[in-house]
Amino acid sequence: MTQFPFRLGTTSYIIPADILPNVYYLADKVDDVELVLFEVDDRQNNLPTRETIDGLKSVAASHSLTFTVHLPLDLRLGDGGDESHLSLIKAHKVINCTRDLNPFAYVLHLDGKEIKNGATPTQVQQWCDHSTRALEIVGEYAGGAEKLAVENLERYPLDFIMPVINRVPVSRCVDVGHLWLEGHDPLPSLRQALPRTKVIHIHGIAERDHKSLANVPPEKLNPVIDLLHQENFSGVMTIEVFGEEDFLSSMETLKGLS
Repeated sequence: MTQFPFRLGTTSYIIPADILPNVYYLADKVDDVELVLFEVDDRQNNLPTRETIDGLKSVAASHSLTFTVHLPLDLRLGDGGDESHLSLIKAHKVINCTRDLNPFAYVLHLDGKEIKNGATPTQVQQWCDHSTRALEIVGEYAGGAEKLAVENLERYPLDFIMPVINRVPVSRCVDVGHLWLEGHDPLPSLRQALPRTKVIHIHGIAERDHKSLANVPPEKLNPVIDLLHQENFSGVMTIEVFGEEDFLSSMETLKGLS
């Protein structure tokens, strides 16, 4: 992958198979694979086994592949500031399981549902304090807060996470697709965030988001890629789609920009 200054990636769910077959399929097509882990509980989960981790390490070593890991739940403390909230327990479990892969970043969301539509100043301050502490805890699990890439979400104000991430030296994950979905021009947000950004998520909007980049008009897509070239962004840009057709047509769309 020499067309771009950044590492180009996609998700671990492109073909209808488990994580390792997906990584084998993608190894000569991308530079990074986002491991999407979910349903992590005592009954059913998709956490990679030791054998799968060894297989992932082998493929990565032979193809200069890196991994980003998407944590399964939006981070928060318990309502009373409980530091054993389920989201932290699951984050710890995922980080321990994937640590040997030396992930480029752990992508995560902050849970702000309780205050995003209005709250008292006291409630907002408590949310900031609790979210800050949650990031500090998970940063310790990950071996440094900079390994955490906090993502912007749709249906939240653009600056919603800033009071928290200004207090913790975390990295950023800018989801351009979410910005398009909300009708925002992503360039101002990207310019502001790039100095701290390790990961960018990009995807088209059709009947829903996370669709092929072929659905993005050139006048929207080209300025984003041009900016990343101009700023020599060297992190990961993940085509965040979940199917082979969307992935392959996205890759063809990006090829057409050269």
